[in-house]
Amino acid sequence: MSKIILTTESGADLPQEWISKHHVHVVPMHVIMDDKDYLDGSLPVEEIYDYHEKKKKIPSTTATNIHEYEEFFKEIKANNPECVIIHIGYTSKASSSFQNALVATEDMDDIHLIDALNVTGGLTAIVMYAVDLLAKDPTMEPVYLIEKIKSIVPKSRLAFVPGSLEFLKAGGRVSNLAYLGGALLKIKPRIELVDGNLVSTKKYRGNMSSVTEKLFRDYLNQYDLDKSQIYLLYSVGLSEEIKTRMTTIANESGFEMVDWLQAGAMISTHAGPGGFGIAGLER
Repeated sequence: MSKIILTTESGADLPQEWISKHHVHVVPMHVIMDDKDYLDGSLPVEEIYDYHEKKKKIPSTTATNIHEYEEFFKEIKANNPECVIIHIGYTSKASSSFQNALVATEDMDDIHLIDALNVTGGLTAIVMYAVDLLAKDPTMEPVYLIEKIKSIVPKSRLAFVPGSLEFLKAGGRVSNLAYLGGALLKIKPRIELVDGNLVSTKKYRGNMSSVTEKLFRDYLNQYDLDKSQIYLLYSVGLSEEIKTRMTTIANESGFEMVDWLQAGAMISTHAGPGGFGIAGLER
């Protein structure tokens, strides 16, 4: 029986302790700041915020390239002869990373690529679903696990609100007029993954405390979620008071497991400080 190894990208924001515990292999994406290339995970998020504060610019981000994927998968194969790799990738609609993985593995055997059509906690939810299946049945046939993972991809639901529009504006993702209007009216967009694309689906008005609660309530009403697990996401700067309130709502809503994930450098470069998000799987 071939050993199955799960892999993903750093844009999943998997906590390091989970990576170690569940033996998930993670390939880093990139953050570029002042023409210096940092591997996602090696750059403290606070440095990105300091950079923006000083220069009113945000770093750029780039995908894992073809050569990096080749080396990543070859190393795993060298250390685990005869293994089968199942790679659960960052949405192909928002990054070239998945396409690069396809090119890198054209001449490699027993590597299966699945486009998660999701990012950060939405991607984590799919990876951890695969981890749990494999933990329950370590002898599971790869073809069956792949089928199960693909079936859950459209059921992973991610929604988040940025702490402010500053980073969206600096990154060219919101017009200056929209930014000024949103700032004056205290409007925050709800961002979701729709068919793998990041889309603003709703706007909330108010302070972050009220916006996060509205988002959570709407999310719970909109989706019939598996109550065994929910992932709550934050970027550095979200208040502890809000985090406590969101945990309370999750517990009161009947979720058996509530885990917080911190947005890494890749995601924080686009979302900025003080953001909040939710991810889970539909039944």
